[in-house]
Amino acid sequence: MVDGKPFLMLAGELRNSSSSSSEFLKPIWPRMAAMHLNTVLSAVQWETFEPQEGKFDFAFVDSQIQGAQTHNLRLVFLWFGSWKNGVSSYIPAWVKTNQERFPRVQDKEGKGIETLSTLSAANRDADARAFAALMRHIKEVDTYRTVVMIQVENEVGVLGDSRDRCEAANQAFAGPVPKELMDYLGSRKDSLHPLLRKAWEAAGSKTSGTWEEVFGKAPYTDELFMAWNYAGYMNRVAAAGKAEYALPMYVNTWCSMPAPDRGPGTYPSGGPEPQVQNIWKAAAPAIDIRSPDLYSPNFPVWVNWYRESYAPDDPLFIPETDGTTGAYHVFYALGQHDAMGFTPFAIDELGLTPPSPTATEPADLPIAKSYATLTQLAPVILENQGKGKMAGVVVVEGEPSQKIALGNYVLEARYPPNRMPPAPGSTPPVPVAPAHSGALFIALGPDEYLAAGSGPVEVTFAPNTPGAPIAGIVSIDEGTYVDGRWVPGRRLNGDENGQGKFLRIGGGRSRNGSIQRVKLYRYR
Repeated sequence: MVDGKPFLMLAGELRNSSSSSSEFLKPIWPRMAAMHLNTVLSAVQWETFEPQEGKFDFAFVDSQIQGAQTHNLRLVFLWFGSWKNGVSSYIPAWVKTNQERFPRVQDKEGKGIETLSTLSAANRDADARAFAALMRHIKEVDTYRTVVMIQVENEVGVLGDSRDRCEAANQAFAGPVPKELMDYLGSRKDSLHPLLRKAWEAAGSKTSGTWEEVFGKAPYTDELFMAWNYAGYMNRVAAAGKAEYALPMYVNTWCSMPAPDRGPGTYPSGGPEPQVQNIWKAAAPAIDIRSPDLYSPNFPVWVNWYRESYAPDDPLFIPETDGTTGAYHVFYALGQHDAMGFTPFAIDELGLTPPSPTATEPADLPIAKSYATLTQLAPVILENQGKGKMAGVVVVEGEPSQKIALGNYVLEARYPPNRMPPAPGSTPPVPVAPAHSGALFIALGPDEYLAAGSGPVEVTFAPNTPGAPIAGIVSIDEGTYVDGRWVPGRRLNGDENGQGKFLRIGGGRSRNGSIQRVKLYRYR
């Protein structure tokens, strides 16, 4: 909700250090607006915000708010405080150079890691004071409510070891599991993550004891321990900020599915991974949303894996993803999972770097074209979120079609086959990665659907309820939405739909990025 209305966040995140220079940002703002973004995610680095202890520099914050306002954009600030990608690289020099006061994580060999320890009240309180000052200032200066949400830290967790092994951490690990955590888990035993329930039961389902006595001696226990400490630390930081200005706050996750060759420490141990989500919910009530950073080309699989643990408590917000594949993944996220927002990373560099030999105009980028379509559709999407009337799909060249039950029909979607056989004697093409496309569908009525995507996607329909067994196409209209009102354009009832055989989204004679409304009927 923004200004009392539902808001669909079509966003992009700037490269981490872009926001450290107001001059560097000046040409970026109009580029973001030209790409049809409505929200920019941008960092506030602790080192530039509090270069001297207790002395805050608000210039970078103010310039970002002003730049976003000028170009009619919303802002989500990313607080790069104690950690960024699990490492303490953006902490102020007065913190970084005083390890006695601000202790670090220690690994198995007793060596320090460039990561602030969660087992330090000094670390936590210094971060919380700075974050509170940031939120207090935003409330004072952001009279137009440009800033709509805050990310607290970034992809937290210990890298290189499964847990912190400094003296304070070792003492806490050898001590009892906090009673408030045991009470929380005990009250929710039937809804715990399967890995957590299995570990607890294998250790005897104890209601008290040390971490290893309660959960067993394993790297997963180390991860549970670190999750409790990271979540508690960040809860204190977030609560301090909310006491000044209660904007929604989320954390982002460096995602890694459990695997025999990939345990905690190869990814940030203690971060809000699904397998420790119960710990995060218990320890960090001030955090409103736990969100996945997803760069995998197999995007739907990873989204479903993450959502199995966090839905329905957390809405889906994608704070980081790939800018190229995002052009089609965004339709899947919004259509299939009612996502509240979608954010390609390093959006300010998209189209400016290789492999393109020349720069691409912002509006010509695939993600910009997808966002242009979704800007039109936003009122319709928001009206239908949570009602079971939407679906999304990603289709891959050469892979089987996918069936989606939606309303009174089953939609079968596939990447269109190449219907033109190679010419006799022609040279076989050089193998390339299979192409991907994405689409979303909205059931507007018993026999009517809205479809859009980054194509091509070919869709056929089959009845899903009793009656005549064959679905036919009455009409397909291409059009636009203007202020939420449908304005029809071309009627696509000829070659564009194979003479009534299918709906084609993008590619062929259907323009990529077009919005289509299809009406169906049934016959024998």
